[in-house]
Amino acid sequence: MDSFRFADPQLLWLLLLVPLLAVLRSRSGTAPALIFSSISAIKTLADGRMVTTGRPAVWLRLAALALLIIGLARPQWGRTRMEIEASGIDILLAVDISGSMQAMDFTLQGKTANRLDVVKHVVADFIRQRPNDRIGLVAFAGRPYMVCPLTLDHSWLRKRLDSLQIGLIEDGTAIGSAIVAGVNRLRDQQAKSRILILLTDGVETCEPQSTAACGAASGQDVEQAADT
Repeated sequence: MDSFRFADPQLLWLLLLVPLLAVLRSRSGTAPALIFSSISAIKTLADGRMVTTGRPAVWLRLAALALLIIGLARPQWGRTRMEIEASGIDILLAVDISGSMQAMDFTLQGKTANRLDVVKHVVADFIRQRPNDRIGLVAFAGRPYMVCPLTLDHSWLRKRLDSLQIGLIEDGTAIGSAIVAGVNRLRDQQAKSRILILLTDGVETCEPQSTAACGAASGQDVEQAADT
């Protein structure tokens, strides 16, 4: 993030000298340029002092002094980077975006909403409550795809969550494939705790032309994933 600071802020106390010098200058002024001998009419002028703080040259000197002090304090503008170490867990969310998630059978904030919108609302709230956990997102319908890898950048994760729409991929409910994809993502992570959360409204479905692929995902591979 952007930041502004002074490398030597203690020198800014010298700025208090600027108004002090202005006051002293106004009281002292300079001696009159001409001194008259004994003319009473202009004696008062000779006794007075000329006030010069209003003159441009005086103000310029004071401004230059103030800028010099600010320069000595070394103002700095730049970007800062913070590295935060946190102890959390790895969580992968598998969200169903199949056609059945279009059903308008929920109410969200007083309005009728489909199942996907409700899931996105609940997941967004879940993410806000897990600031120290790495969270990733997998979406699936007829097949799974990685929406967002495990990350601590939850603002980016929520943007990816908001981008989920029904119809992005071919329809279906490939739960087994989603589980395998999620477990494979978690398998090589170093976190002590790894969790896969499945959010779906249905059961495994397979089109006739993809029976072999679905069987592989929901059979032996799922058993292997469960063992890990």
